[in-house]
Amino acid sequence: MSKVIISPLYDSEVFKMACRQFDQAADAISLPEAIRDRTKWPRRCLAVSLPVKMDNGTVTIFEGYRVQHSISTGPSKGGIRFHENVTIGEVAALAMWMSWKCSLLGLPYGGAKGGVIVNPRDLSPNELEHLSRRYMQEMINFVGPQLDIPAPDLGTNEQIMGWMMDTYSNHVGYIAPAVVTGKPLSLGGSQGRREATGAGVAYLVKAYLQDLNIPINTATVAIQGFGNVGSETAAALAAYGAKIIAISDYTGAIHNPAGIDIANAQEYLRYARVLKDFHGGEPITNEQLLELDCTVLIPAALERVITADNAPRLRCRLLAEAANGPTTPEADRIIDQRGDIELIPDVLCNSGGVVVSYFEWLQNLQNFYWSRDEVLTKLFAMLDRAKASVETQRKKFQFNRRLAALTLGIARVADAKQSRGLFP
Repeated sequence: MSKVIISPLYDSEVFKMACRQFDQAADAISLPEAIRDRTKWPRRCLAVSLPVKMDNGTVTIFEGYRVQHSISTGPSKGGIRFHENVTIGEVAALAMWMSWKCSLLGLPYGGAKGGVIVNPRDLSPNELEHLSRRYMQEMINFVGPQLDIPAPDLGTNEQIMGWMMDTYSNHVGYIAPAVVTGKPLSLGGSQGRREATGAGVAYLVKAYLQDLNIPINTATVAIQGFGNVGSETAAALAAYGAKIIAISDYTGAIHNPAGIDIANAQEYLRYARVLKDFHGGEPITNEQLLELDCTVLIPAALERVITADNAPRLRCRLLAEAANGPTTPEADRIIDQRGDIELIPDVLCNSGGVVVSYFEWLQNLQNFYWSRDEVLTKLFAMLDRAKASVETQRKKFQFNRRLAALTLGIARVADAKQSRGLFP
């Protein structure tokens, strides 16, 4: 395997993890050295200072980033996260994974990601709007419908995308809905976009349970993370007939072996904003949730939560990665050696969001909009094709499922770079 060399600019554990995954996949397909580094390293990054006038009259400087990993196959695409632990290395890793995800799904995009170091819960609505608009103002020369198309991610939502679209539109002098996706419907958002990632996770879970001959109405599910992705995944799986026995957020987890009323939990969260003190089950920790006896375990929060420490104690049959990078390479090796857990890797499992973002972008460019049923039908067809290609690659080369997905995504990006050549 190639030696992992990390640029000081992106030096972080999560970027090292993404690079290790890349090098393993590149070695597996004998990617030539001449194209390897060009495929791996981000194309460019931007770090910005974001001065915001707070409600008390003071000015606070926030720090923001945008990393565009690849633009070889089309404009770059990726979310913007508002989180207190954002680093440029994390953003670069997420941008890299987005490149492989878009490539695997056959979307005409490269990967990108953005982030701001902030806890959005600490801001008033007025301060949040000012920060969102300032971030877009600083990005205007680097984003656009044919250049880089942001979307919501952890800590951001459709309202923030609406503010960003409005900021960009005011700058260019006309309404430009295709500059971001994940917008409100009234501003050109797509039917089905809000639930797209969770719906895709649930659809793939159902498909893989069928492959394992496990009826979904007998399946128990534990979900770490009950934000947009986790809650929509829970709702979709409950509608399919699965029993959701555990959910969590940053305040802790709730466990109920008899099943949690997901609609009730969503309603509670809408008003309380956190799951703490929700009476739908017994409180446990997020760490305990990961080790529950269940059919399906779904990490739907942050990176690197399945580690070499807890991987031996997992008691699920199917591990579905709704989050990006939730499983470390060391944990991957343990899971492979165990042989009793099937994995749906993140670049496939959570790809529903970027697929429907692509649909939203297409609808904006054409000014022609689809119904929710049309959107979800198209989404599930694309997920079926991607799943089939991963399974074919896995069986052909005897790869594990993550390696199969990564080699497909990486090879397509490398081929595009090779075909375009190197500009003098």
